[in-house]
Amino acid sequence: MTSSQGDEAQGGSGLSILTVIALCTFTASLSTRSLDPVLPEIASELSITVATAAGLSAGTALTFALVQPVLGATADMIGKARLMLVCLVILGVANIVGAFANSYSLLLMTRILCGLGAGGTFPVAMSLTGDLVPLQGRQLALSRNLAGSMSGSLLGASLSGVIGDFIGWRAVLILLGVLVLAGAALVLTGFRRSMAVPRHPVELSALRKGYAEIFSNPNAAVCYSAVFVEGICILGLFPYLAAFLVELGEPRPSIAGVVIAGFAIGGLFYTLSVSRLLPKLGVHAMMVSGAVLVASQLAIIGLGPPWQAQLINLVLMGWGFYMLHGSIQVFATELSPRARATAFSLHSFFFFLGQSAGPLLYGFLLSRIGKASTLLVTASAVIILGVVVARLLNQPRPR
Repeated sequence: MTSSQGDEAQGGSGLSILTVIALCTFTASLSTRSLDPVLPEIASELSITVATAAGLSAGTALTFALVQPVLGATADMIGKARLMLVCLVILGVANIVGAFANSYSLLLMTRILCGLGAGGTFPVAMSLTGDLVPLQGRQLALSRNLAGSMSGSLLGASLSGVIGDFIGWRAVLILLGVLVLAGAALVLTGFRRSMAVPRHPVELSALRKGYAEIFSNPNAAVCYSAVFVEGICILGLFPYLAAFLVELGEPRPSIAGVVIAGFAIGGLFYTLSVSRLLPKLGVHAMMVSGAVLVASQLAIIGLGPPWQAQLINLVLMGWGFYMLHGSIQVFATELSPRARATAFSLHSFFFFLGQSAGPLLYGFLLSRIGKASTLLVTASAVIILGVVVARLLNQPRPR
């Protein structure tokens, strides 16, 4: 651990600080999908189409991806806790300002700021966990952050629909803003000692050295390529799940939401099981097992089972995905311990790029070879991915 990383860890006991980090990932993730259930209401009130309103979610996600290389390097230079605090404040204030927006353009601007705030919270929180937790226990600690993120995404979409039904979409944004600012207060309290330590002057040469160190690590190309493929093959499917259900005679959006939520539930199962699975399987076998589990569920969905079965498929897919993805994350935290935030932010950048490209590839394949064949192709790609990364990623040395 470097001296700067030691300063970050000086906020209190390891358990309390890790709890603060997990709560921050939870509150930040509440905002990411929060407007999806109330987009029709927003469209009606602002006199725009639902397709136009969908740009609010796209603006958040795209900004989240694009800011990663910049925010990760900034965190390494000015301090991870400092940057996470600033981003949480931006996220909270942007949500509250958005609640008072009277035009689409203003609301879109606040959602872009939300993407900036969320983009500087989750990856930085994960890299900060990498600083605080030794390598042997890091996968379990990272899984708790994932649990916070998954719970936030799941509850953010679910609760916003309920709140929107009773008191409107503006109340959703106010509540989210208050919760995020409460998370910022937790960071300020939990990391007050580390943020009081003067930082070294920012040097651009350190930024160049950080990137050079990251990409000189042979694991970097494997990690970043792997999460890009994950984003394409696994997350790229999600925009089509509702349409698949419509083809089966189930047009209710609520059912599609329940099915998609199964993926997040699978992520929670991973969090609960990783402490038992990891000692039995080892990190490399965990990758292969997760890939096989994901691939099998993709193939089954291609056969068109009823929605009840697809809910189970998504739960198992989420479980397998995090077995694979969570294992890769451990290697990503060790690409450059001195520039850990930069390395992990690049990890998120490539992952979100894959999520952006995935729907396009799925759309092309679905129109050419049909659903069953498309999902067999992506299932095969996931199995190959699991085997390749398990073979190529070298276990980093404990630090």
